[in-house]
Amino acid sequence: MDKPTAARRSATAAWALVITSVAGFMAALDNLVVTTALPSIRKDLGGALSDLEWTVNAYTLTFAVLLMFGASLGDRFGRRKLFITGLSIFTGASAAAALAPGINELIAFRAVQGVGAAIMMPLTLTLLSAAVPAERRGTAFGIWGAVNGLAVASGPLIGGSLTEHISWQWIFWLNVPLGLALIPLARLRLAESTAPNARLDGRGTVLISLGLFGVVFALVNATAHGWTSARVLSGLIGGAILVAAFVRHGMTARNPILPMRLFRGRQFTAINVSSSLMFAGMFGSIFLLSQFLQNVLGYSPTEAGLRMLPWTGMPMIVAPIAGFLSDRIGGRPVVAAGLALQAIGLGWFATILSTDVSYAAQLPALIISGAGMALFIAPATSLVMSSVAPSEQGIASGANNALREVGGSLGVAVLGSIFAAQGGYGSGTQFVDGLTPALWTGAAVLTVALVAALLLPGRSSGGRSGAAAEEDAPSLQPVA
Repeated sequence: MDKPTAARRSATAAWALVITSVAGFMAALDNLVVTTALPSIRKDLGGALSDLEWTVNAYTLTFAVLLMFGASLGDRFGRRKLFITGLSIFTGASAAAALAPGINELIAFRAVQGVGAAIMMPLTLTLLSAAVPAERRGTAFGIWGAVNGLAVASGPLIGGSLTEHISWQWIFWLNVPLGLALIPLARLRLAESTAPNARLDGRGTVLISLGLFGVVFALVNATAHGWTSARVLSGLIGGAILVAAFVRHGMTARNPILPMRLFRGRQFTAINVSSSLMFAGMFGSIFLLSQFLQNVLGYSPTEAGLRMLPWTGMPMIVAPIAGFLSDRIGGRPVVAAGLALQAIGLGWFATILSTDVSYAAQLPALIISGAGMALFIAPATSLVMSSVAPSEQGIASGANNALREVGGSLGVAVLGSIFAAQGGYGSGTQFVDGLTPALWTGAAVLTVALVAALLLPGRSSGGRSGAAAEEDAPSLQPVA
């Protein structure tokens, strides 16, 4: 390869890394930016615990159920084109959420944000994978993971600072200038690509969307209406039937949105199970802990965000190292170590909780949990992308991100239900009574995720190698 060609490839890879990382930052930020603003949103717009859960879940659930469809749209009509479309929807919905006059309108615009993120997010990894040589993808994914980690880190802090010093609406206005800057850059700097013979699967999208909505709807309403109420039972039973129909559809349809044959691969199955469980434990815990710091310990939104940094900020430091280690020793030991640390961190938190617990007592649990999260993110991404052929990386990325977000939604719903059943907002003691069993549940979920991660194949036997992936690279067809 001559020097000008090498320089052009390096420039293309660099721009792809910048654009996809910032877009991923925006989508990841909106998972957590709202957490430290929840008490202010509740005070300003009203609403019960279920409304606060839907303020989070309207985004994560819509994001989750449409991710695979978003990846399919990109494969069919052009990844760059759909990436820009999703980015535009996300930016517009952010502005609308900032202008929402009530809690119901806010929840609705959060759902539209999720639609935009679902189209945009899976294509970030596909576009990045196509632009970066195979031997450098682990490092690139590590940087991408670090920037997403920065979003996780800064989400509670940014949300708290903007809420306290300006207003909670500015947690959504923040996305607008970023989106407006990225749209022309993506048009000019990203190469277009499609997948051969890509097809859309409307039936599969409807089945999984309605099925997962039914399950989460039931979980969110279980405490208020009872597990035997008509709305909860109909949501659980109807949702389960639709999810089962989606699984069968993925086994029998000609071009399903998620081919169930992918789960025949041990690496693909194990890392996706681990990812969904990890996000369930993490999201459910952060949803409650951010409120604990404000409602019980009396911290301001900014102070709460700052005190969460040892947990949420650790990916900025550790994620690039985790990506480097996964390139050298394989992803399984790094992922397993991360899950073990997260489970230990949540268990530690559950043992020291009280209405007057000092920050010094919380700090070890925050650091351990943050290091565990950081060790997981980048290697998990690399394991997913290396477990399938390049022509299926869009589907794999969408499936993995969807299962992560589904896990997050279920985590918020399940841990929120446990919290409400055992405690509540009435007093600090009630809050701690509900939070303690919820955190123990989160630690148990992460332990199960660790068991799944230990089933990952070793480096010598698992997945597709970077070289093999590179050999198939022509299946990413460039178009004008």
